Amino acid sequence: MAQPLVKKDDDRDDEAEYSPFLGIEKGAVLQEARVFNDPQLDPRRCSQVITKLLYLLNQGETFTKIEATEVFFAVTKLFQSKDVGLRRMVYLMIKELSPSADEVIIVTSSLMKDMNSKTDMYRANAIRVLCRITDGTLLTQIERYLKQAIVDKNPVVASAALVSGIHLLQTNPEIVKRWSNEVQEAVQSRAALVQFHALALLHQIRQNDRLAVSKLVTSLTRGTVRSPLAQCLLIRYTSQVIRESATNTQGGDRPFYDFLESCLRHKAEMVIFEAARAITELSAVTSRELTPAITVLQLFLSSSKPVLRFAAVRTLNKVAMTHPMAVTNCNIDMESLISDQNRSIATLAITTLLKTGNESSVDRLMKQITNFMSDIADEFKIVVVEAIRSLCLKFPLKYRSLMNFLSNILREEGGFEYKKAIVDSIVILIRDIPDAKENGLLHLCEFIEDCEFTYLSTQILHFLGIEGPKTSDPSKYIRYIYNRVHLENATVRAAAVSTLAKFGAMVDALKPRIFVLLRRCLFDSDDEVRDRATLYINTLGGDGEVVETEKDVKDFLFGDFDIPLVNLETSLKNYEPSEQPFDINFVPREVKSHTLAEKKAPGKKPTGLGAPPTAPTSTLDAYETLLSSIPEFSSFGKLFKSSAPVELTEAETEYAVNVVKHIFDRHVVFQYNCTNTIPEQLLENVTVIVDASDAEEFSEVISKPLRSLPYDSPGHAFVAFEKPDGVPAVGKFSNMLRFIVKEVDPATGEAEEDGVEDEYQLEDLEVVAADYMIKVGVSNFRNAWESLGPDCERVDEYGLGPRESLAEAVNAVINLLGMQPCEGTEVVPSNSRSHTCLLSGVYIGNVKVLVRLQFGIDGPKEVAMKLAVRSDDESVSDAIHEIVASG
Repeated sequence: MAQPLVKKDDDRDDEAEYSPFLGIEKGAVLQEARVFNDPQLDPRRCSQVITKLLYLLNQGETFTKIEATEVFFAVTKLFQSKDVGLRRMVYLMIKELSPSADEVIIVTSSLMKDMNSKTDMYRANAIRVLCRITDGTLLTQIERYLKQAIVDKNPVVASAALVSGIHLLQTNPEIVKRWSNEVQEAVQSRAALVQFHALALLHQIRQNDRLAVSKLVTSLTRGTVRSPLAQCLLIRYTSQVIRESATNTQGGDRPFYDFLESCLRHKAEMVIFEAARAITELSAVTSRELTPAITVLQLFLSSSKPVLRFAAVRTLNKVAMTHPMAVTNCNIDMESLISDQNRSIATLAITTLLKTGNESSVDRLMKQITNFMSDIADEFKIVVVEAIRSLCLKFPLKYRSLMNFLSNILREEGGFEYKKAIVDSIVILIRDIPDAKENGLLHLCEFIEDCEFTYLSTQILHFLGIEGPKTSDPSKYIRYIYNRVHLENATVRAAAVSTLAKFGAMVDALKPRIFVLLRRCLFDSDDEVRDRATLYINTLGGDGEVVETEKDVKDFLFGDFDIPLVNLETSLKNYEPSEQPFDINFVPREVKSHTLAEKKAPGKKPTGLGAPPTAPTSTLDAYETLLSSIPEFSSFGKLFKSSAPVELTEAETEYAVNVVKHIFDRHVVFQYNCTNTIPEQLLENVTVIVDASDAEEFSEVISKPLRSLPYDSPGHAFVAFEKPDGVPAVGKFSNMLRFIVKEVDPATGEAEEDGVEDEYQLEDLEVVAADYMIKVGVSNFRNAWESLGPDCERVDEYGLGPRESLAEAVNAVINLLGMQPCEGTEVVPSNSRSHTCLLSGVYIGNVKVLVRLQFGIDGPKEVAMKLAVRSDDESVSDAIHEIVASG
């Protein structure tokens, strides 16, 4: 039996209540369901049993086919009861059970009878249930009733029909679209919910017709929509039309803006807020357009309703990211919200104030936040920390008070994500504000003295090793680092050994003391710590032998490891011990991406080397092995890069062909992977005829045909071109497949002796600048940038013309250069008007290249870009600029 709903004893601290469904089991409830078969039905008892069944279904309990059928047939017997409450429960039960097609017939007549009943409650619920369980065949029979219900005088019935139409639109759109006239009439209804549901359905019917949606919005914005809910929907549809028309209208007044502004004077608060939010989210919104929306949101800040205060402050928080000056008038109202009982409101108020505050208000805000931080959860604290970081970068002179605040909260209790957010903030401030370096490093050192998170300790030690030796007094950090060797786990001890070695490499005065500390680490209990200590002592020359130059040591300790670990692991597995030592320079540096063949549907076989190799070799290794086995290509030198397969035929055609571009210093080899998909044909002497008239810098040197291509057996044809040495030559190539077709006897599998020469036109192929660049990431872009130095740096500015958005411009340049985005900078925040993107890669000739792109929106849609390139070769830096200038 279900437990009664009673409170626990008064002396308990918590006043949790027992659930009325505590301890119910499916078997017992199914036994209770037998009451549905009683000659004298007890409506109250039956309703209780149905409630339990619904609870079990909604908790994820599954009924077997037999159980569901038995319950369904038992429930249908309850239609004989005239009890209104029980009838509602019966409707719910049938909806949840979703009977099969042959079972639906049992209740269809009862539901259709109820649909034409004089009781409005029966009619509305019967419509909902029928539309939920019916199929297209029955739907055509009841369509006339549903059309009548849509324009019914009773709003409950009309709403039921409209909501059913919204659900049916997903499964039977052609039927629902025939109701447009009735739905249009329902939009003019005086009942608020009917108007709301009718507008939602009408928009869904027309949503794929942009002109029809625009006409709908135009007609309704001129008329009077009485329902506040419908008005909110109309505002959303209006915003959609404004967004879509923004691309076609250059300058001038924004269409429908007057309607949105008039909604700010509506008597319903939800409509006012919806209009204000819509205005703030307009693309390229101006201060003049924002002002009325900000004014009404400011009034909501002092509302007695928490939901209005929350909605207003959250919207203002988003506006502050792009238009901080527009929100400054609300600062006084938001300061009063810092002490709001609702912590979500208080958090949003603080973060908004941090974005909009001026330099003079920083200290006052810090005092208010200090009392507030202990009352909120970690997820809110992280938001505050990130806002403080942004404020510190905005006002660098205030770094002392902000850094002290961050260090104080770093010592307090908190979870991993919260502590990580604080550490990340301090690290960013140290990197971007030179004066904050020594103060910030000391705060981090004090934190690792009592840090419970291994990951954070190792990250801080790594950062200390890079920045610590550059300070005025590096020796003061050694104590904190060496303490970790005695007091921490093996992972942190190993990181501490590496950090000590970095101090020894950078600060000659400390080297003797570092050797003493490293030698003590030789007796550590963990082999990783001992191995690192041995390695660093030998590298730094602590054993008396000088085997490395100072540059080699610094490159080893501070240089970026630009080889993907997966590639290194694969190469080591494939290395066979011999007199020839393992050479790390031959490990592929390209970041492995999924090829087109890997993304194909499972039913279609990938062709040739377009398929992922089954052996544990990388794709590049597999291609290199294949090409080196062909004598004609042996003189081309080392393979620099192989592209992902490019499809030259459409899916499901008689011949499937894709091409892989292999890039060498002086040659480009096209590998055409061919598959014959016709069982009755054998192809022989398969050759690809390549027209390079649109690629003037290329000259064909070798064409290697495919002798035979049986059904469903991939094969390769090759065409090699010569190009200028080390030059990123580009061009377009036309491709024609030429072959001899021989008919195959399906019974014997034998091919006829005589064949017919035939041709098959393939898609064009392009060699682009990105083909000469390998995507290679760097772990620390700033260090890598500084290590390359300014000697080979080239900087210039470019106008990218009108663009849909800043994100589109960023993606276009990344794709043009074919480089690897670093540190997540390929993601552009929404509504951002400026952005910095960092790219890295290896250019043909194995030249390391780093690019810093700074984008900004100049005018309505015009995008300007500043491009800074650093590499090991100034001619490569110039080449990158030429690619962008010509792209």
